[in-house]
Amino acid sequence: MILLRRLLGDVLRRQRQRQGRTLREVSSSARVSLGYLSEVERGQKEASSELLSAICDALDVRMSELMREVSDELALAELAASAAAVPSEPVPAPVRPMLNSVSVTGVPPERVTIKAPAEAVDVVAA
Repeated sequence: MILLRRLLGDVLRRQRQRQGRTLREVSSSARVSLGYLSEVERGQKEASSELLSAICDALDVRMSELMREVSDELALAELAASAAAVPSEPVPAPVRPMLNSVSVTGVPPERVTIKAPAEAVDVVAA
C-alpha cells in the first residue's frame, strides 16, 4: 500500500537536505517541535495543511511545488505497484507535461525564480 504521508515526508526531507539544513533549524523556523517534524519526515504523522504551510515557509518552498513533487513520486509508486502486480504487461513510461515557455511581464527580473529542470522550461522576459 502506498502511504501519502510517507511520500510527503520523503519529499520534505529531501527539500531540507538539499538546503543543507538540520531538523532543528527547520523546526525552529516553522515553530514545530523537532520530534513532530521528524515524525512527519519519516511518514509516521499526518501533517495538517497549516503545518505543511509553516514547513514550506520555513524551507522557502511553495506548497504547490512540494505537492507536485509528491504527485510525481506517487505516480511512480503506482506504476511500480502495477508493474509488480502484472509483470507480463509492459508499463508505460510516466509522461509529465512539459512547460515549453513562460512569459514574465511586469515583474523585476531579480524577483523571478523558477525551480525546474533547465531542459523543461524556457523563460522569456517580455
